[in-house]
Amino acid sequence: MTGPWKPSVTVAAVVERDGRFLLVEEETGDGIRLNQPAGHLDPGESLTAAVVRETMEETTHAFAPTHLLGAYLWRATPPAAEAVTYLRFAFCGELGERDRGRALDHGILRTLWLTREQIAARAAQHRSPLVQRCIDDYLSGVRYPLELLFTHASAVVPVVTSTFASAASSALAPSDPSAVAPLDPSAFALAASPAVAPTDPLAVAPAQAGAQVHGAADWLPACAGTTRAK
Repeated sequence: MTGPWKPSVTVAAVVERDGRFLLVEEETGDGIRLNQPAGHLDPGESLTAAVVRETMEETTHAFAPTHLLGAYLWRATPPAAEAVTYLRFAFCGELGERDRGRALDHGILRTLWLTREQIAARAAQHRSPLVQRCIDDYLSGVRYPLELLFTHASAVVPVVTSTFASAASSALAPSDPSAVAPLDPSAFALAASPAVAPTDPLAVAPAQAGAQVHGAADWLPACAGTTRAK
């Protein structure tokens, strides 16, 4: 018996400056394609942490999400591969400083700043139809509060890093093999704390009072003062 069907969860950053949008040109199995800085949600991270990570990896820029743009479902049906359904969470926000010592992620050729018209003119190169849809939603004023998203602490899984492993090895292997010394918990706490305690304030934030779930396009968030532009 097969398990339950699951979509592939992805995140994307929609960044606009002076009427131009930040896109990446990337190599894919279907050739060179245009996309927003985007990628898959990794185990142990929140959606906002994922979009911050993906933006840094694909553009070498920091990114601070300010609003949820929307959740988008799309099914890719490549001719020579199995169909995949993607559930994309798109965010808009502020682009930060560039990490000049960092290289673009594997497969990313370059970053581009393009107008809405320039993006539409290259529709044949879009990684998916969601590229244009996210741009148009942004320009129409769609915005939802980040508080709409909630990540329970149980979903933020500690990641065993080399630093953690080194600390554990030092704690478990005393210089005198014949000695049986008690294990120092601080060695683990110091090494593991960056992975266990996410910088994303939404990771363990309580759900906003009055939040609702709606399916209509004109959903109005329960957060006071937040509306969808007409």
